[in-house]
Amino acid sequence: MNLAGERVLLRPWRESDLAPFAALNADPRVMTFMPGCLARADSDRLALRIARHFDRHGFGLWAVELTGEAPFIGCVGLAVPSFQAHFTPCVEIGWRLARDYWGRGYASEAARIALAVGFGDFGLERLVSFTTRDNQPSRRMMERLAMRHAPSEDFDHPALPAGHPLRPHVLYRLSSEEWRGHAGG
Repeated sequence: MNLAGERVLLRPWRESDLAPFAALNADPRVMTFMPGCLARADSDRLALRIARHFDRHGFGLWAVELTGEAPFIGCVGLAVPSFQAHFTPCVEIGWRLARDYWGRGYASEAARIALAVGFGDFGLERLVSFTTRDNQPSRRMMERLAMRHAPSEDFDHPALPAGHPLRPHVLYRLSSEEWRGHAGG
């Protein structure tokens, strides 16, 4: 399934995406709010988990191509978290772009396409997004997408040990009704 926007294309992954995906996963700036950078083998395993997620759910984190300019700039899409929390089971919208493509609206454009697919094609009632408390760029992105934060729903990420500085997370939500009202649909 290819999903075209004005400047970006969300598409299935290709073998040629693995090297640039590994490069962005090894970039400390990209991974600032993640537990650590990924080695090539770990990045490739993540790409395999993404492919298996598509097989199981029909959606996932699509590869993002900058139409006519760059064949792979990162990934954006929908995922079912593998951990247990007060808000699971759920579907999360997420993104990770190479540093050279930050601040140009590509992630927002791609995320809006993913929202439309999730609420439209897949008929999802609600989407969530979460990040570490201090990840202001991602939090601003969630707010641009009209997602709402309720501090009472913040949580400690169960995959990180107690006391880890990235363990405290914020949770944002968006219902299909809210999205349709915000999107004018």
